[in-house]
Amino acid sequence: MHVLGIDAGGTKTVCLLADEGGTVLSEGRGPGANLHAAGELEVEKVLHEVMEDALGDRDITPAAICLGIAGVDRDDEARTVRAIMRRIGHKSRVLVVNDALIALVAGAKDAPGIVIIAGTGSIVYGRNAGGQAARAGGWGHMIGDEGSGYWIGREAVAAVMRAADGRGPATRLSDDILAHFSVNDVSRLPRIVYDPEVPRMRVAALGPIVEGAASEGDAVAMRILERAVDELMLGALSVATRLEMRGDAFTFYLAGGIFRVVPSLAAVLPRRLVEVAPRCQVQLLDEEPAVGAVWLALAEAREGAQIPHYKT
Repeated sequence: MHVLGIDAGGTKTVCLLADEGGTVLSEGRGPGANLHAAGELEVEKVLHEVMEDALGDRDITPAAICLGIAGVDRDDEARTVRAIMRRIGHKSRVLVVNDALIALVAGAKDAPGIVIIAGTGSIVYGRNAGGQAARAGGWGHMIGDEGSGYWIGREAVAAVMRAADGRGPATRLSDDILAHFSVNDVSRLPRIVYDPEVPRMRVAALGPIVEGAASEGDAVAMRILERAVDELMLGALSVATRLEMRGDAFTFYLAGGIFRVVPSLAAVLPRRLVEVAPRCQVQLLDEEPAVGAVWLALAEAREGAQIPHYKT
């Protein structure tokens, strides 16, 4: 028996082929598969290509395929994604779930836990011992994603503009961000960040610059990172409270690129998260989220995966 586990993110898509023991045999990698950013046809193309790359020339029909992708909590997007998977599903059993769930399962397997994901965007997702789930955030860069790479970058650019106007304190972020974008005039920054052809990742890439300024004692940069921690903490508190997990022993998993490029967040959060759940442990997720998709695909192939339902 073989299965495919897929993590379709905003910046990259990973597909793993695994055997019945969960051993990964091969992988396929491609660009992001975001319905809003790329559109349905591009998402279908990316998913088809990574699945074909993972299968290679093997004569295999996967027993099950699990796809973790953002947006499937919303009925309209769920229908679109499931239609795509039916078209390219290799006549396999197909399970489509939120990408936050596969990240949690990659670390916790079937155990309760909470994952704090901060990459270009952000979301907090948890599952308790009763199979109930809750989420906080994940609402996109316009109205959410607090504490994410994009949010940190946006706050940094806003601080530079405030300093230029005299509405905020001077900050070394001004010189650093101008150099990052290869411009010498603050007035050119809005043209860059509002340009529809400029990927959001360019703003999200400012995280290490903010980290560097904070490490040199820049008060503005330090405050941005403090607020990022506060926002991720609020999400963790919300999820743990709604799932009645604050007195439980479980693990918080930190997932997403921001914890690698802004390591101070990964250093501070464990100390703060014990305020939310004193018996918790905190660890960086060291597995690909697609590994969680493999785990769920195997469960689906054997007896049907048990997907947590949102607590009302």
